[in-house]
Amino acid sequence: MSEFNDHFSDVAQGYAAFRPRYPDALFAALASLAPARDVVWDCGCGTGQASVALGAHFGQVHATDASAQQIALAEPHERVTYRVAPSHASGLTNGSAALVTVAQALHWFDVDAFHAEARRVLVSGGVIAEWCYTLLDVPSAPLVADVVNAMDARMRMWWPPQRRHVDSGYDDLAFPFERLDIGAFAMEAEWSARQLAGYVATWSAVSRYRAAHGVDPTVEFTRRVTSVWGDVERHTIRWPMVLRVGRVP
Repeated sequence: MSEFNDHFSDVAQGYAAFRPRYPDALFAALASLAPARDVVWDCGCGTGQASVALGAHFGQVHATDASAQQIALAEPHERVTYRVAPSHASGLTNGSAALVTVAQALHWFDVDAFHAEARRVLVSGGVIAEWCYTLLDVPSAPLVADVVNAMDARMRMWWPPQRRHVDSGYDDLAFPFERLDIGAFAMEAEWSARQLAGYVATWSAVSRYRAAHGVDPTVEFTRRVTSVWGDVERHTIRWPMVLRVGRVP
């Protein structure tokens, strides 16, 4: 298996505070497709954004991540059990989960090894859902999105190479399951300029740039965002999502 490279321990606290939340309608749709609502495995759970939402629909959520620091800062929930584990070795028994989810993490995995593990863990007729989200839109302030896009371009060479899979919408990654169409989804948040800057600070590219140069690029980013933010405290930030859902025989 490929070696785990932890790109998020240095920003785990900010990740927990500033990453956007996925729409509950997504989890309701996945729960309606799953053959049961007892056990779900949330792989690459980070600090638990998807895990906690799954807890509203499933009796037991096994949430794993290879980053011990992310797990240490994960949001508690009575139905969620967090554990440090790689994507190819969940520790779950054969045929024990009705649903497997991967939220904004598949591109860090050995995808073939993870899919083999998901097949082993899923019950017959079980569902797997993998998703990522693209760069954001700010409908009420397009210049804010322009500043974010410019920051992404500036950080381009500092993104880990796996980031290209997000840019391609996972089209270049295998998905050996019977595909299911559950419609389109997007994340939304009502954020201040400070919250948006906090989110950008969680980018793995920003962390790598900061470590290499000893300079925090979000200082200049915050100045630019503030200059085009306007006279409102918050804007609606929107992230379109790319979703792959499938079923095992």
